[in-house]
Amino acid sequence: MRIYGSDVACRTHATDEDRAVAAAHQRGWHEGYEQGCKSGASSAQLKIEWLERRAKELEQRLDDATRVYEIAGDQVVSVGRYAYRWRGSGRLEVGDHVLLPENYVSRMKDGPGLTVGVVSELGTTYRGELSTIVGRAPAAESPA
Repeated sequence: MRIYGSDVACRTHATDEDRAVAAAHQRGWHEGYEQGCKSGASSAQLKIEWLERRAKELEQRLDDATRVYEIAGDQVVSVGRYAYRWRGSGRLEVGDHVLLPENYVSRMKDGPGLTVGVVSELGTTYRGELSTIVGRAPAAESPA
């Protein structure tokens, strides 16, 4: 009969002491294996958290380096997911309600005419053409 793993003698000729040694060896091996798995998972989780923090830091640096706040004297702001130019009087701030020009999406979603939006960010990293905000939204038209 062959001897495997923790066995020190074949099962037929093993003594109680041989069986106890084999059982202790198996317990130790399994406990060590489980601890190794836990340690590896913990180490991997720490690495993931570090990489996520690093990615956020690098995204912020890139954003800071590429963010535009003005184009040809017009203030640039983000309203939701889109960027717009503001040529009106005074500066817009985050939270200001503005009237946005109609586009094909707003026409399908909200019907024809101007839509009301809320300034969500100052500046943008977008590099394409920007529509111009029509004006500040009157208090009665501001969404609740």
